[in-house]
Amino acid sequence: MAGVGIKSSYWRGFRDGVPFLAVIIPFGMLFGVVGTEAGLEIYETLAFSIVVIAGAAQFTALQLLTENAPTIVIIASALAVNLRMAMYSASITPHLGALPFWKRAIVAYFLVDQTYATAMIDYETRPAQPVEDKFRYFLGVLTPICPPWYFATLAGALIGEGIPAGLGLDFALPIAFLAMIGPMLRTPAHRIAALVAVILALGFAWLPFNLGLMIGAVGGMVAGARAEVALGLEP
Repeated sequence: MAGVGIKSSYWRGFRDGVPFLAVIIPFGMLFGVVGTEAGLEIYETLAFSIVVIAGAAQFTALQLLTENAPTIVIIASALAVNLRMAMYSASITPHLGALPFWKRAIVAYFLVDQTYATAMIDYETRPAQPVEDKFRYFLGVLTPICPPWYFATLAGALIGEGIPAGLGLDFALPIAFLAMIGPMLRTPAHRIAALVAVILALGFAWLPFNLGLMIGAVGGMVAGARAEVALGLEP
């Protein structure tokens, strides 16, 4: 029966990850096109997606590269955009922290917005499932998300300038974040954290090196934590 449970966990995750293909494919192709148009070779564009595997940070770094920004600025900006990954790691550790090191390494590499958001919803819905089932679910979620990201990047790089500029593939990023954030705003504390983060990020958008994003992220976490205490929701 354990094997049946593990298998079903994987396929449940796979099923939940499939809808993200509608965003992953055009978004990955867009990066491939933009990468080659910015002067990267096809293999460099693909390697970018494999090594970094973080769309928002990739676009940020690529834009700064085209502007001939200093290397330290590019690195700092990409790290600022990816600061949320540290929060994801801390949040998912209670669920997957007991895994062996090599499995935690897999989770760390494939921990992106879509896999995190989908997995956390499942873990909170089924808190009693064994850690191995949670890991198999995570593997299921990433299967239709991460490998297609690589292939879409390669396809976009190969197509290059053949994709019309007015096609509008850049719709994918805002839709992806809205689709991920919406279902997670279930409590007043979640909504307060999101609101404060947005206000701070926009209010400090004038700061260099994307520091406004970092201020928004930290402020949102503090506001969410304080809201949980004030509302009596702390563990």
